[in-house]
Amino acid sequence: MSEKNDGANRDAKRSARERLQAERERDKGREKRRRTILVAASVVGVLALAAVVGVIAANAGKDDGGAGAGPVAAPSGAVGKDALAIQTGQDSAKSTLTVWEDFRCPACKSFENAYRAAVHELEKKGQLKAEYHLVTLIDGNMGGSGSLKAANAAACAQDAGKFSEYHDVLFMNQPPETDDAYGKNEKLLALAAKVPGLDTPEFRACVEKGTHNSWVAKSYEAFRAGNFRGTPTVLLNGKDIFADQANPMTPQKLKAAVEQAAKG
Repeated sequence: MSEKNDGANRDAKRSARERLQAERERDKGREKRRRTILVAASVVGVLALAAVVGVIAANAGKDDGGAGAGPVAAPSGAVGKDALAIQTGQDSAKSTLTVWEDFRCPACKSFENAYRAAVHELEKKGQLKAEYHLVTLIDGNMGGSGSLKAANAAACAQDAGKFSEYHDVLFMNQPPETDDAYGKNEKLLALAAKVPGLDTPEFRACVEKGTHNSWVAKSYEAFRAGNFRGTPTVLLNGKDIFADQANPMTPQKLKAAVEQAAKG
């Protein structure tokens, strides 16, 4: 009986492993099929394409680098449900841009390059505030820890009142998707030197300790629970601005919509 039970247990474990492997293969295939590029226009009069759809990670059980361990430490001033968003712009702004991003995501960089100037202009006018949700999609898809560590570093920059500047630096210097350069704290600290006043002992300790890792992990859980199409997901006052591919959003259209809302 013992040998039969042992054999049955081995068969069950092998079957479970095979099912898991098959599921992962299906997930990878689904990922390739769901990658698309949506059209966006450039700023400063030059037409550009902004790739705005990544893939929702189907690797839900993948290793998160220990990010889920320990208490959740939200960065200073975090807003929204469970304090999972970092806000830029003025509280009084009538329009809200909700952005789900991954610092390793090439499509997110394309979005930022195309829309950065328009978003900052509208924020300075007091017409728009942005709420950034940081996720670790690429770590799950490509391996590594750059998404997690970059998001933690950005949260550390928020503690220092330098989130917006460091956020932009990270996307401007984004390595290739397959290069996990942001998985090295030295790289993140070197880029912090590009933001005046950010490279302090407090910021360095926050980055090196992974102070906000659990917060980033919780943000990614919210992303998965939201059943979003991919990264970046960008909502203007709750509406997906890239959903209508027949009438694609552009920075100019974004400005017009926000300015119209500001007029009431």
